[in-house]
Amino acid sequence: MKRMLKTTASMTLAAALFTLVAAACTSEGSSTPTASSTDTGAKKTDAGTTAAPSGFNYTGTGPITDKTGTLKILATNAWTNNVDLNQAPIVQEISKRAGITVNWELLPPSTYQDAISPRLAAGADLPDVIYQLDQDQTMKNIQGGLFKPLNDYIDKYGVNIKKLFEKYPALKASLTTPDGKIYYLPQLAVTKNYMPTFMVNVRWLEKLGLKDPTTLEEFTDMLRKFKSDDPNGNGKKDEIPFSVAPNQLANAFGPVFGLDLANNFYADKDGKVHYSYYEPNYKEYLAYLNGLYKEGLLESDFASVTGDQITSKFSQNITGATFNFSWYTSMVYSKLFKDYDPTKPLIKGIAPFKGPHGDQFYTGRNPITGIFGISKNAKDPDLAFKYLDYASSEEAKEIYVWGLKGQTYDVVDGKKQFTEKGKDNDFIQKFGINPVNLPIEQSVDATDVLVAPWHAKIDKEMEKYIKAPFPFVYALKAEADTENTVMPDITTYVNEMNIKFITGKEGLDKFDSYLKTLKSMGAEDVIKGRQAQYDRYQAAGKK
Repeated sequence: MKRMLKTTASMTLAAALFTLVAAACTSEGSSTPTASSTDTGAKKTDAGTTAAPSGFNYTGTGPITDKTGTLKILATNAWTNNVDLNQAPIVQEISKRAGITVNWELLPPSTYQDAISPRLAAGADLPDVIYQLDQDQTMKNIQGGLFKPLNDYIDKYGVNIKKLFEKYPALKASLTTPDGKIYYLPQLAVTKNYMPTFMVNVRWLEKLGLKDPTTLEEFTDMLRKFKSDDPNGNGKKDEIPFSVAPNQLANAFGPVFGLDLANNFYADKDGKVHYSYYEPNYKEYLAYLNGLYKEGLLESDFASVTGDQITSKFSQNITGATFNFSWYTSMVYSKLFKDYDPTKPLIKGIAPFKGPHGDQFYTGRNPITGIFGISKNAKDPDLAFKYLDYASSEEAKEIYVWGLKGQTYDVVDGKKQFTEKGKDNDFIQKFGINPVNLPIEQSVDATDVLVAPWHAKIDKEMEKYIKAPFPFVYALKAEADTENTVMPDITTYVNEMNIKFITGKEGLDKFDSYLKTLKSMGAEDVIKGRQAQYDRYQAAGKK
């Protein structure tokens, strides 16, 4: 049990470190942020705090005010229940450098959106700043008047936000509503690094004389041999060829058939928008998974498999393949083997399979992984904006990624290196690395020095396969009304039929009937709205 708990902590660290690279490797996928100078011209007091210079003006670094300031912020806590970001030194350091007091209300991320929805619906007694995992795509909260438009604040105080929009123009296009206003500031994931991949047990491949599979046929053949040829060498037929969490299944196999099932919608090379679950290729996807299910190559309880169960199977050496965020290869799964040699891969990521229509890609992340809004009840919206702008600075992001010099990292030969404490999972999580309650942005460099060298090398090889998902775009009221009306029922129906088709409880001879039902439910009206949104996004990107 102790080992399992430690493994779970490893996953959380990886998730945190890569909410950076996958939530914003310096944002999920961008270049690593360069630390801004922390010498702002301010004067250090005997207490070690920073006093604002006379004639104070906010310049994008801390402090953000020369007066006493307090903010109330509602956001998510860490993904592991043994960490309280309110007490994390990194989170406290940001407030200290900003020169204000932040009263955090941090809720568990797994239930966060459901927990705050009633409060947003009530629209009363809201804190100064609210973080949303749901990006308010249909502008329900914006139209409800819950958040202040930020354009004037950006013009006046947005030192760091303006730099961010210059660096990533698509962000501004996504965050701008059809009437030209911006209501939210982003949490990011802009890199193509350390994305989810298929991963396999190298030792099992070597024992069976197999190479990395490159097509679905080769992958299926590998799974059959994993099941029948005793690759773990214990003389028992206890191998589970492929174990994957249900929330990763569509992300794994959808791209092989040219679909983005994880994000529902995608635009083809001609700019035409498609709903992935309403496409002929989706039938091929279902047929393939149904075949795996019938052969016992996809677990019978695939719809309820958990991440901890998969880790346990790797620790017992009874599963040989999965699909997950790539950092699990060296940060979690490989380390489960006592004889693991960090100089060579054990559980490694592989390239995406070439699909029947020539597709070969992994779906990247939407660069916006969360949003921060200043509520209508904010007592000092200027202060709230300045804090969010400073928290989006290179200086702040350097702290999110590396922590504090002398504690989590040191500089050796001009390069940052994590200290031994900085490499310790429990310590670094409690220290608040990549805190999900702030506008973090990932760092590929910080990740590269943390993972095994072979893992960093493979990650660079995977970059060329990462394809951007359908962009985040705000909906017009009519578009939003349509989606709010029909998509809940469509989603429920799609999810129910997905399981039935894969398990064979519903034959694929009923697929045409399934498509007709979706059409009658309004799927094409939703697609029409998404097409209009995509066209606006494309036009905004050309301005």
